[in-house]
Amino acid sequence: MTAPTIDAHVHVWNLRHRDQPWIDAGRGAIRRDFSLDDFTAATRDTGVRRAVLVQVLNMAEETREHLLRAQHDDRVAGVVGWVDLAAPAVAEQLAGLRACPGGESLAGIRHQALAEDEPAGWLEQPAVQSGLRELAGQNLPYDLMFLPEHMEAVTRTVRTHEDLTFVLDHLGKPPIATGALAPWAAGVRELGRSPNVVCKLSGMVTTAARSGWTTGDLRPYAETAIEVFGPERLMFGSDWPVSLLAAAYPEVVRTCAELVAELSPDEQALIFSTTATRVYGLMTST
Repeated sequence: MTAPTIDAHVHVWNLRHRDQPWIDAGRGAIRRDFSLDDFTAATRDTGVRRAVLVQVLNMAEETREHLLRAQHDDRVAGVVGWVDLAAPAVAEQLAGLRACPGGESLAGIRHQALAEDEPAGWLEQPAVQSGLRELAGQNLPYDLMFLPEHMEAVTRTVRTHEDLTFVLDHLGKPPIATGALAPWAAGVRELGRSPNVVCKLSGMVTTAARSGWTTGDLRPYAETAIEVFGPERLMFGSDWPVSLLAAAYPEVVRTCAELVAELSPDEQALIFSTTATRVYGLMTST
């Protein structure tokens, strides 16, 4: 099996510098600092060497910090950051980030939509739609962080912005713990008809039953994603360190490798490095 080299979905944080209020009692195992050195220790002997840092908090300061990390640390392949898409000055916000130290590593934008009272309503408001048009004009992909019940709104948006690349995080968070495929599968199949959507094979272990899950539990969801998107529109992401709630890093990598083992080496390479490099325009390692 081909080993992954790029992890397209990684987070880091320092709680002494900035709290992460979403880490509640149920997520107490990850209520500590996580650095790039911790990432290196976690990925040892897995083949993964570089990461795409993805925003967690809807604030520009966090993105600027990630860009600074990218400037000084070759382990950061790119940054999926945040701007206020509902604000009228999206172009100015993006210009400000690109002018920051490490700004050339800005690879995409994400808004933690699940922090909104009505995620679908937030996405479809005219101001956000205008912000998405600005991302398209600047060739910056947009990461989608939504649930199965939001897929109709997501699909409408994707079809409105055919010149913008969208990246579906965590397969759209299917209910793996219940074993149900509906209505998630139907929503993802409809979304996947749009060729401007890419999907991350990420976040599966934490939407499964966190203790006692098996590769077999994940397989129907991974197979659906492979069928819908194909390897050329899939990328591996660990969602580390959130994934630690259900599995150690090597187990996440090993499980994903097992799920794609029947694909050819070239197809596996697409999932484990090439798709992320192409979609995010990642800088090559020096």
